[in-house]
Amino acid sequence: MGNTFGRMFRVTTWGESHGDAVGVVVDGCPPGLPLAVEDVQVDLDRRRPGQSDISTQRRERDRAEILSGVFDGLTLGTPILIGVWNEDARGKDYEHMRTLFRPSHADFTYQAKYGIRNWKGGGRASARETVGRVAAGAVAKKALARELGVEIVGYVRQVWELRADVDPNTVSAAEVDANTVRCPDPDAAVRMIEKIKEARKAGDSLGGVVEAVARGVPAGLGEPVFDKLDADLAKGMLSIPACKGVEIGSGFGGVGLTGSEHNDPFYSAGGRIRTRTNRSGGVQGGISNGESVILRAAFKPPATIVRPQETVDEDGNPAVIEGRGRHDPCVLPRAVPIVEAMMALVLVDHMLRQRGQSGAL
Repeated sequence: MGNTFGRMFRVTTWGESHGDAVGVVVDGCPPGLPLAVEDVQVDLDRRRPGQSDISTQRRERDRAEILSGVFDGLTLGTPILIGVWNEDARGKDYEHMRTLFRPSHADFTYQAKYGIRNWKGGGRASARETVGRVAAGAVAKKALARELGVEIVGYVRQVWELRADVDPNTVSAAEVDANTVRCPDPDAAVRMIEKIKEARKAGDSLGGVVEAVARGVPAGLGEPVFDKLDADLAKGMLSIPACKGVEIGSGFGGVGLTGSEHNDPFYSAGGRIRTRTNRSGGVQGGISNGESVILRAAFKPPATIVRPQETVDEDGNPAVIEGRGRHDPCVLPRAVPIVEAMMALVLVDHMLRQRGQSGAL
């Protein structure tokens, strides 16, 4: 279980890293939404492997096919099936480690849970599964833009100890995609790219932070108390492979402030209630307050490195393992469209839930 996300806008991803195909079923998309395969392909191209010299060199075109739920360029309100064929799977790269547990991977835990596992690239635990999320997220983005005018922009805020200077209120998608590391701070981007190349050359890997902002989110989204908007956003982010932490608004930085310093004062502008600051990250009491929703997702260094590491086999015998195959030395650049997708999926789901409850937004 656990392969479906959302209540009203439900997505179920399917497929394994080195299987025949990967994809998603989207159920609950409103009818009459203009949708073409090109809308999905844009974000899949941003996520696909082999797109630069700082990402995995697995060569996948990731060409999307919409197989149901769309007629004459419009969604029908019925399930949308989107599939992508795996064209460059190389399961043989993992033959030498089929009985070994790779450190910090899901090999041991999947074996412990199911008693069986797909040892070719981690199967469902692989980030290859996120193809379906990004495809579904593209549909969600289109619905949010049409229905509410919401714009979502994600970007790399930090790689290793290198931090970018970015204003989430003004950052544009064009600035983000202007370089291969997807950092809108050009100076920081140069340093990040060099550090990633350095780690790859050393057979190592790096982690970092993706920040994302959703602008134009209306007040009123969120379902207290267990389905708070920020709680669902955190769940969505933590479900992404390699994501180990989430901050909303001020996040952990808020602990160093007093209440008087941290509170967001209200004021009225043109008949709309606003806050002068946005340390809440657009969410108060688990409900959106009309300000931009801002979050940060922390990603650990990729676990596959080409250095010898201690491990054990399935019988508990000690062994040494060394990574082979094609892997990202840093997942951050390709994680940006995944973070955007999960943010969109949460927001569109809560949009539909709010409409179902109040009939308006």
